[in-house]
Amino acid sequence: MPYQGGGGGGGFGGGGGGYGGSGGRFGGGGGGGGGRGRGGGPGGRGRFLEDDADPSSEQFRKLFVGGLSYETDESSLRGHFEQWGEIVDCVVMRDPNTKRSRGFGFITYKDSSMIDEAQNNRPHKIDNREVETKRAMPRDAAGASNHQTVKKMFVGGLKDDTTEEQMRDVFGQFGKIENIDIVTDKSTGKVRGFAFVTYKDYDSVDRAVLLKRHELNTRKVEVKKAVSKDQMEGASRGGGVAGRGRGGGGGFATNGAYGGGGAGYSGGGGYGG
Repeated sequence: MPYQGGGGGGGFGGGGGGYGGSGGRFGGGGGGGGGRGRGGGPGGRGRFLEDDADPSSEQFRKLFVGGLSYETDESSLRGHFEQWGEIVDCVVMRDPNTKRSRGFGFITYKDSSMIDEAQNNRPHKIDNREVETKRAMPRDAAGASNHQTVKKMFVGGLKDDTTEEQMRDVFGQFGKIENIDIVTDKSTGKVRGFAFVTYKDYDSVDRAVLLKRHELNTRKVEVKKAVSKDQMEGASRGGGVAGRGRGGGGGFATNGAYGGGGAGYSGGGGYGG
């Protein structure tokens, strides 16, 4: 069965579709913060590679808010989310010509732990409308796939002796894991170098993906959102993917050859703020 681990071209442009307003569909910003990881040693316990991600940076403190009412402005947006911490920036994205809300905005907190508090208090309702919140993805994130809402995550670059226990030790730090699928060769039974982790909550995927690289079984591995072909095609057409985290299924395909070791990931694109 082919698998797709993310990447791909395209992205969400500054004025593009995909982020709908009232009643529209939006593809949200993936990725997300989280704390620093536990130390890892030769025994295989994982850690976050801190040269790739700084939890104190603005990106780890920024929250995407989609599905806003056209009547929602910065005042009501700030008034709702300041319940979970000090806000240093708040913006509702608007059409540059009509100045009408585009149906989404961003909240930047003073500390990344405040993002956790806001996400722990979902669902959110502003101006009598339920909105969707996600940890904002950086502009240079790997393609449209990382802007989808999914509960399934692709992990690439595994050593051939990687175990499910080792994966749970590393990725269980981000939330409750429902399933781990280490992909093996049907004829030899050997690990093909990649796996899939399915979480109970899409926010767990976002947290892990924003940290980009992790250390697992003494090797640097990379994580991406596992996005179905239908979702990828929808994103490439410029439309957002609605819904709260499809767990993935059907055909997925890796971007790059995964054998015993690592391989390249394609990427590019991003969305403008």
